[in-house]
Amino acid sequence: MLGRRRAHILQFLIGALMLGTAASAHAVSLDSMTVAQALGDLMGSEKYCGLLFNQDAIKKFIDSRVRADDMEFSSMLTAMTTGSQYANERRSLSEKTAHCAQISRVARSYGFIP
Repeated sequence: MLGRRRAHILQFLIGALMLGTAASAHAVSLDSMTVAQALGDLMGSEKYCGLLFNQDAIKKFIDSRVRADDMEFSSMLTAMTTGSQYANERRSLSEKTAHCAQISRVARSYGFIP
């Protein structure tokens, strides 16, 4: 329980930090942050869920959803991916089953997996 709580706190803090950075810099859109958070959770779960993502599909996803001049996206994605990996280490078996079931569904819907 304490481990999961710490993971949630870490994800919250990372999100709050990114939001604060975005608000002060005025360079990062909320949409970009949302995409980085969602994609970071997906990518942080790739190995954990035993998946192998299609790299061309990831590139197409980025090309269609992230502005070319968004210099903050990559660092936000890294932070969110790291947070996801941290949270994954603390999941129960049932949480892993549910999490990976949805991660697989989302990955398939974007063509990341067949």
